Amino acid sequence: MLSREGRQGLTLISPPFLYALLLLAAPLAVVVTFSFWSQNYLDLDTTLTLKNYREVWTKPIYRVLILRSLNISMLVTVFTVLLAFPMAYFLSFRVKQNKALWLFLITIPFWTSYLLRIFLWKVILGYNGVLNSALMGAGFIDEPLTFIMYNVTAVVITLAHAWAPFAILPIFVALERIDRSLLEAAEDLGDGPVRRFFRVTLPLAMPGVLASTLLVFIPTVGDFVTPRLVGGKDGLMVANLIQVYFGKANNAPLATALAVSSMLIVTSISVIIFIVGRRIGGRTR
Repeated sequence: MLSREGRQGLTLISPPFLYALLLLAAPLAVVVTFSFWSQNYLDLDTTLTLKNYREVWTKPIYRVLILRSLNISMLVTVFTVLLAFPMAYFLSFRVKQNKALWLFLITIPFWTSYLLRIFLWKVILGYNGVLNSALMGAGFIDEPLTFIMYNVTAVVITLAHAWAPFAILPIFVALERIDRSLLEAAEDLGDGPVRRFFRVTLPLAMPGVLASTLLVFIPTVGDFVTPRLVGGKDGLMVANLIQVYFGKANNAPLATALAVSSMLIVTSISVIIFIVGRRIGGRTR
């Protein structure tokens, strides 16, 4: 019933479709199914129930952890994008040669283990770490700073460093695609550097900014390694509780209900960020 071109099209899309079905849709369906079951340690009851969702949405501890996770992720996103934009702008507009080398240098942190980078930040931010030792040696402080380790501050700093390349590269690509003649035209019409940036550069770079925002925001909400190692009790996030329920507490249904709820919240916020970002870009234009 299909034409020759139609059969060829189905043949081409079949491998990625099966890949997405087996490795994305199927695991997600299993997770959602688990969230409607219940478990009493070793006994798994497959009767469909909303008990787990009622517990997730009514108990204060879950709301606190979800809100804390969102706040931390938003802080990480804001700091990362704000620091990434000048770097991407410098690479795109100021570096005339060896841009590939600069991009290569940006990816160097990925050569080392993620855990190793977290432990290095513990060495830097620790009570007797590099930062405190340097500040005390220079005479700026009399005793080590305690607010930079085992709290939200340490989590934000560590995650911002870890995800910086993911923010720099999309913005750099968007800036590289800007037609430089548009900037020259704006200059000829009397726009100064600041006005030219907000009327031409930023609107045209907004797709890269949005991509960077989502690339940083979505994964950092679900990070559990960094909060566990450098966050302390005040820096723990919702993913740490999910990991506990999957592990020691042995309550996979409740863990999956918490994961699905977090995923829905993050998806909703991501859609809002995308819509607002597009409108800001359009108005700036």
